[in-house]
Amino acid sequence: MTTNTAPRILPSRRSERAGWAGVLILMATSFTLVLAEFLPPSLLTQMAASLDITEGQAGQTVTATAFMGFLVAPVVGMMFPRLDRRTLLTGVALTAAVSNILVAVAPNLVLLLVARLILGAAISGFWAMSLAIVSQLVAPERLGRGLMLVNGGTTVATVGGVPLGVYLGSVFDWRVVFVGVAVVSVLVAISLRAVLPAIAPATTSGFRELADTLKVPGLSLGLVGHVLTVLGHFAAFTYIRLAFEQVPGIGAGGIAGLLAAFGIGGLAGNVVVGLLVDKNLNLMRLVVPALIGFGIATVALFPGHFWAVGVGATAWGIGFGAWLLVVSTWIGRLAQDRMESVGGLIVTGFQIAITLGAGLGGVVADNAGVQATLIAAALASLVGGTLFRMARTTAAASAEA
Repeated sequence: MTTNTAPRILPSRRSERAGWAGVLILMATSFTLVLAEFLPPSLLTQMAASLDITEGQAGQTVTATAFMGFLVAPVVGMMFPRLDRRTLLTGVALTAAVSNILVAVAPNLVLLLVARLILGAAISGFWAMSLAIVSQLVAPERLGRGLMLVNGGTTVATVGGVPLGVYLGSVFDWRVVFVGVAVVSVLVAISLRAVLPAIAPATTSGFRELADTLKVPGLSLGLVGHVLTVLGHFAAFTYIRLAFEQVPGIGAGGIAGLLAAFGIGGLAGNVVVGLLVDKNLNLMRLVVPALIGFGIATVALFPGHFWAVGVGATAWGIGFGAWLLVVSTWIGRLAQDRMESVGGLIVTGFQIAITLGAGLGGVVADNAGVQATLIAAALASLVGGTLFRMARTTAAASAEA
C-alpha cells in the first residue's frame, strides 16, 4: 500500500462558489432535458389527434429517446475527444432546443420520431458527461452532494413534469408548449457557456479505454447489480398504476395520493441520501437498493391494505430517487481517473435496464398477472442490490484490506 503525502491544493472561496454555481446550472439543464423527455405522455391525446396517429404511436416518442440514449451514451466522449466539455454541454442544450422546435413543427410521425431521436442523443450526452464535469466543479469529498443537486433537477422533472405538461397543454396548444421548452433550452445553453469554466476532456478515449475501464476490479460486478436493480424498478414501475388499482375500493384520488407518495419519496431520497452519501457510502449502498426491493414487495404482497401500499410506495420512491446518486458516487470513487468512461457506462446500463425491464415485465404481466410481475421485480432489485454491495468501493480496496 502506498500513501500520497503531497499536499492537496485547496480551492479558493471564489472558485468554490463558482463551482457550485456551475452545479446549479447543471441542475437546471437536467430539469429541462428530462422535462422535454417526459412531455409527450402528458400531451399524448393532443399530439395524436393533431398528427392523425394513434396514442400508441405517439407514445413511441419516449421509446425513441431511450433507444438513442443507449446508442450514444458510451461513445459521446469518443465522438468529441478534443472538445472542451463546457462547449460540449452548451451544444447538448442547443441540440435539445433544435429537437423541441422540430417536434413543434412536425407534420407527421416520421419527423416527430427523428426529433425525439435527436433529444435522446442530447440527454445521453449530458448524463454521460455530468459525472466527470461535477467531479471537476466540487471537491472529491463533496461529489455526492454535487450529484444530489444535479439529480434533483431530474427528480423534480420526473415528479412534476407530467402534471406541468397536462396544465400547459390545457392552456396552450401542444406545439406552443414544445416551443416554450426550446426557448428554455436556449437560455440554459447561454447560462452553461457563461457560468461553467473551461473543462478539458479526458486524456484518453476510444473503445480500448472503454474496455480497460470495464476491467477495473469490482466495476463490472457493480454495473451488473446496477442494471438488475434498475431493471426491477422499471419492470414494476411500468405497471404501478395497475398495482395501485388492486387496492379494494380505491378511486382516482387514492391512486393520485399513492403516486404522490412515490414522487415525494423520490424527492426526499435524493436530498437525504445526498447529504449522507459522501460519509456513509457503504451504508447507502446497502440501504438504498433494499428500499427499492422491499418497497416493491410490500406493494405486491399487501394489495388489500391502502396504508401498507402507501408505505411501500414511499419506500420505493425514496430508494429509486437516491439510486443514481449512490451509483455515481460509488463509481466516482472506484474509477476516479476514468470519469467520462464510467459516466457513459452508467447511462448505458440504465437504458438497457429500462428496455429489458419494461419488456420482461410485460411478458410476466401477460402470463402471470401484475402481482407476479412486482414480486419478480422486487427479487431482481434485491439481487441487484446484493451484487452492487458486494462490489468494492475503491480501486485500492484490496491493498487497504
